[in-house]
Amino acid sequence: MNPQSRRQFLQTAGGGFGMLALSDLLAAENSHRAPGSHFAPRAKRVIYLFMHGGPSHVDLFDPKPDLIKYAGQPLPESFGKVMTRRKVAKNPLLAPLKPFHRHGESGIEVSEFLPQMAKLADDLCVIRSCQGDSVNHPQSIYQMNTGSILMGKPSLGAWVSYGLGSENSDMPAFLVMPDPGSGVKGGPPAWGCGFLPAVHQGVTMRPGRNPILNLSPANPDRSGHTQRSTVDFIRRLNQTHLQRHDFSDSFAARMESYELAFRMQAKAPGLVDIDGETDATRKLYGIDEPVTREFGTRCLLARRLIEKGVRFVQLYSGDTLGWDAHKDVAENHSKYCAATDKPVAGLLRDLKSRGLLEDTLVIWGGEFGRMPMSEKGAGRDHNPWGYTTVLAGGGVKGGHVHGSTDAIGLRAESKKVHVHDLHATILHLLGIDHERLTWFHNGRNERLTDVAGKVVTEVLV
Repeated sequence: MNPQSRRQFLQTAGGGFGMLALSDLLAAENSHRAPGSHFAPRAKRVIYLFMHGGPSHVDLFDPKPDLIKYAGQPLPESFGKVMTRRKVAKNPLLAPLKPFHRHGESGIEVSEFLPQMAKLADDLCVIRSCQGDSVNHPQSIYQMNTGSILMGKPSLGAWVSYGLGSENSDMPAFLVMPDPGSGVKGGPPAWGCGFLPAVHQGVTMRPGRNPILNLSPANPDRSGHTQRSTVDFIRRLNQTHLQRHDFSDSFAARMESYELAFRMQAKAPGLVDIDGETDATRKLYGIDEPVTREFGTRCLLARRLIEKGVRFVQLYSGDTLGWDAHKDVAENHSKYCAATDKPVAGLLRDLKSRGLLEDTLVIWGGEFGRMPMSEKGAGRDHNPWGYTTVLAGGGVKGGHVHGSTDAIGLRAESKKVHVHDLHATILHLLGIDHERLTWFHNGRNERLTDVAGKVVTEVLV
């Protein structure tokens, strides 16, 4: 084996992990791409609580008196022809399933489905005018996560990982905790890296004693020094292979994963061990209650992860079907709100008490909302034309409502916020100009917001 200088290795590994530092310097000189903050951030990290399946905005955060007034009647002609794959425009309007009440000094109206989140109304920024481009789950999940209805684009978490990296070199920048059920519609591409280097894809944490696969040493009796020697030897072999063959992004990511796994062996086990948390903290998240234990545990883990420098943590509520209430909204949302309301409120309270909410952006929402018309008598179909996303902390206005849907909650009507606008705003809060965070791919500078997106300045502090 012939030793190589650092410059030779960077050249032969062209585009490898060593080249990432060099490419960052060159990018700064060329000014067309500048990874890292472009200006002072308001948020340092993100916790994204994804309600998979599509929570009903008109039953949770967007009260519509006209739905009560005209319940049981067909959609008024003034709203025009609405076509979906099920042609639900012929179905009668369905009143909200539970009453709404004003909360806090801000007087934000929240449904009785979410009594704990309602108590934190003055900390919430409720965007009632979100819009997407697909009526189907996979495409809408991809768009909310990657900005595109097409599979294969980098996710929001991957872009943040690429742009800012982790605050802790011993932990990944982007961690994902899927629902322990059968997964989300569309699958792992929702947290994938697309055309970005593979190291930026979301690392999945699973329930159980071994939340990150292949992290524990095969021989627990092996010393740290021996383990370090083994990893170094494998890395030298891998570097030689990488230099002699065309650069392989996936292979380079695997090399980096060995290094990261070795560093995490000493750090990660303690992060997922919550036995040391106080009884008061466990109660705050609902870990002492069967209904809220599972999601509450993941919310607590999210707090622990961001405390240790993980930049972007994403939790999914709802398995393959989740909040997808086609048959019975009351039954479905009673189940999922009961499982998540207390943990989400507990997370916000805990972050606030620790001084973390100020620079941690918390996002609550799904891939779309639901129709004001009924489906199968007591259910609601998908609605990407007007729905709600809730933000808290990280530089957004608490006790604030932005935008509105029409009188029955069918379409966004004022101060519309497309998914691209939402993504531009999230990046802005992290100190990133969404037009400058790019990656050259297929002959063009690609970005999360494609050729659109504007920062929703009205929601910023």
